[in-house]
Amino acid sequence: MDKLLLLRSGSIIIQLATVVGIFFLMDLAIAVMPILLVIFAETVFHLLSILVYRQRHVRQFDLVLQLLADVIFLTLLLSLSGGATNAFVSLLLLPIVIAAVSLPTRWLALVSVAAMAAYSVMLLKMPTHSMHHMDMNNHFIGMWVNFILSALVVTFVVGALARMISEREQAIAKQREEQLRQEQLLALGLASTQVTHQLATPLATLQLLYDELCDNQPNNPVVAEMAEPIQECSSQLRSFTEFATSIREKTPQDFCVDTLVTQLKELFQLQFPLQQFVVSPVELPDMYIQGDGLLLPALFNLLQNAVQANERVRQHTVELTLTFDDALRVQFLIRDYGKGLSPQRHFALGEQLQPSEHGFGMALLLSNATIERFKGHLSLTNHPEQGAIACVDLPLILAPHSKTIAPAGMA
Repeated sequence: MDKLLLLRSGSIIIQLATVVGIFFLMDLAIAVMPILLVIFAETVFHLLSILVYRQRHVRQFDLVLQLLADVIFLTLLLSLSGGATNAFVSLLLLPIVIAAVSLPTRWLALVSVAAMAAYSVMLLKMPTHSMHHMDMNNHFIGMWVNFILSALVVTFVVGALARMISEREQAIAKQREEQLRQEQLLALGLASTQVTHQLATPLATLQLLYDELCDNQPNNPVVAEMAEPIQECSSQLRSFTEFATSIREKTPQDFCVDTLVTQLKELFQLQFPLQQFVVSPVELPDMYIQGDGLLLPALFNLLQNAVQANERVRQHTVELTLTFDDALRVQFLIRDYGKGLSPQRHFALGEQLQPSEHGFGMALLLSNATIERFKGHLSLTNHPEQGAIACVDLPLILAPHSKTIAPAGMA
């Protein structure tokens, strides 16, 4: 919009200079006062547009109105200075060119039709005596046909090229964002691998010390309490190794939806015994999802976020609702009863790291990346009553393509 207003400012200056030059330097009979009134009206409209669009967001429809106004003002000026015989009648192509590079097809068609209609009306309103006196009937009709063809070429060719360039820029921007996110995931993966490697040796040492303590003090209650934490750490390290191996070897697994939900329920009850996990429907169809060892952790990360949202407001219910459609897709709708998502972080969560008082959104980032690898989609919305909903949309397969493997357990 700023460039269009700047272009119109220059156009008004050129119009005034042209009228003054013709009036004082050329002996041409033109209606100076009506032309100056049109330029004055165009200037007032231009100044009002500048004031209005400094204080509001510019929409596509606003740009269309500005271009249609330019067509109207230019048509009035041409009509008062020769109409279709004016040498500058081809300036009606400018609004079409601007629309071709900045507006979608439907608005481009509207501006093109308006410009072609303006030229056609000026041609039809030409005085008959002028046509016969100058014997230029065929010439003016040829000019009109040339303008129509030029307008159509700009509409279709330039419009198509502009759309191609826009789509290419969007694809490049999307690829750049994807590359940035992959770099973040790679950095997180390297950091996780380094931490895991560093924990393996101390954990092995603790296991040896624990075994010696069991031999020396088998009845000591403190030693007995050490068993579960050490076992949990060992299990987590084994799970990480299995997941890394699965991803490295790109081994696909077919997960039964019912089995996957059962695993999620067991993990939830084990990790969060004070929270209530409600699953609906109770009876699930015999369908499968293709993924790898990270599918279960990706879904469980979303449940963990739901629990954390509940705990901040002392709520104790997490709902998981599964819906199936005819396009062989399943949606996992995970609802919490927390405060919901803030507008500032709503659209960026899951796409990039978002620092906040509760973390960086790392779990959502990893879950989203995992789900997208399985041709799925993760979306986050606020519930109209309370809390937020994480929607995971995944493709289904009616029967397993390979041997079905139950999701690996998580400690």
